[in-house]
Amino acid sequence: MNLGALCTDFYVNQKIAVTMDLPTARETVLDMCDRVRKHHPAMERFRRYNGELALESKEVDGQYNWMALRQTSVRSGWVNPHSLEQAYELHRLILEIAPFFLSLNAIDVEAIELVFGFDLQTRSNRNEVVFDALLGNSPLAALIETDRETLLDVQPFLGIALDNDPDLQASLEVKTRTTPQSLTDRRFDEEPLSVYLTVRRQGPFNSIEDFPSVFGTLAGHIERLAEQRVIPGVVVPLHERLITG
Repeated sequence: MNLGALCTDFYVNQKIAVTMDLPTARETVLDMCDRVRKHHPAMERFRRYNGELALESKEVDGQYNWMALRQTSVRSGWVNPHSLEQAYELHRLILEIAPFFLSLNAIDVEAIELVFGFDLQTRSNRNEVVFDALLGNSPLAALIETDRETLLDVQPFLGIALDNDPDLQASLEVKTRTTPQSLTDRRFDEEPLSVYLTVRRQGPFNSIEDFPSVFGTLAGHIERLAEQRVIPGVVVPLHERLITG
């Protein structure tokens, strides 16, 4: 996806959520990180953050990739990949090796998620941007008297079951990161207006051998939803509202 003209950053993230705490032994974690680094040599920065251990690459021309181990999840991501397949290769690798290095059992995996994130950097009032672009011509707009009232929170969230399967879910979330203080001062820091498209397969899973096919299902759904609905129906209107002011 060539989205450079529409958003500042585009990223493809994966999350494997588990029920039991993941092992934290040095040898286990370092062996897994070393395996990932053999496939992705640029991922050579091993860091500790609040509540997680991360293996990252350096940022080069706005692109970088990462993997993070938290108490009950394994996450990975690729920011501004050259292609979807480039990001998918990392996520497939994590799905392949995590069960063996972290002793994951299919019954322990709560869910597998795939996320497309779209960041649109702006110094505008992001609540107003979302309201005008996505809600301005809807019946909800009539609830607000914009000349007398201030929009405190405009962060739409929608969730659906795909293929009439309650365990196969998609959600769309818009995050504005607009603080009450910035609304009072009418001074807005340059922060991203973010659109998150998430596709999730809820467990239980029968076997870890099912994970590749689960990933393929998630990838197929998220690409379809992004191309047919989210980009033309959400990202493009937000982009157009930002450039027109």
